[in-house]
Amino acid sequence: MCDTLSREGEILKGDNNSVVDRVYDELKFMAITYALKPGQRLNEIELSKQFGVSRTPLREALSRLNIEGFMRFTPGEGFYSRELNQKEVFDLYELRKAIEIHGIGLSVHRAKDEDIAALQTFLHETGPEAGDRTPREMIKLDETFHERLMEMSENRELLRVLRNVNERIQFIRWIAMNPASRPKTQQEHEEVLIALLRRNREQAVALIDRHISRRLETIVSAIKEGILYIYMGSSGESNAARESKP
Repeated sequence: MCDTLSREGEILKGDNNSVVDRVYDELKFMAITYALKPGQRLNEIELSKQFGVSRTPLREALSRLNIEGFMRFTPGEGFYSRELNQKEVFDLYELRKAIEIHGIGLSVHRAKDEDIAALQTFLHETGPEAGDRTPREMIKLDETFHERLMEMSENRELLRVLRNVNERIQFIRWIAMNPASRPKTQQEHEEVLIALLRRNREQAVALIDRHISRRLETIVSAIKEGILYIYMGSSGESNAARESKP
């Protein structure tokens, strides 16, 4: 387990929130990467021992993750890790598309020219080629672009929801990441920013719609590959597996 996770005995008195936050962060990472198998019932006693904490902060962390969609709670049974199913992933992508379309519509009117220029600089500095970046690094760059784009809408709640969705689909994006597609992705990002600079709402919305819809085509195959990776590890030749190789 993560060496940086502090034990309860090392936490200052009155700093229980730090314990909860750290357990929350570690469990969230395990949920995002499916270190916890889909649908697995969680053993709270074992997790308490693993993290070196009592069950009170553990349950607080699990409850937060349940609210955010990373865990599932069944009364009388306990907590389960999230499933990996096609319907949920499709729903999340549709939600992502809906909020990004609405967000870009707001950004057309609210974005500052200097913020658009700064995001263009970010695109140029990170370049159109994958280079030696890992799939995880490329996903982070893509998330950064879309979240900065959403920030220009000046709607913090839309940004909060987008970040939650990005985390919940991150595993599928990691599995499906194709480095060869980065130049096209970067070109589409540039086109969105040009439409934004021109304050062309119709074009900006159409570009975001097409950009995210293109990802929907890969979901079924990515889920199948993801399940293979979860249960077979590096013997499944996914991007995730290749990234994990020395």
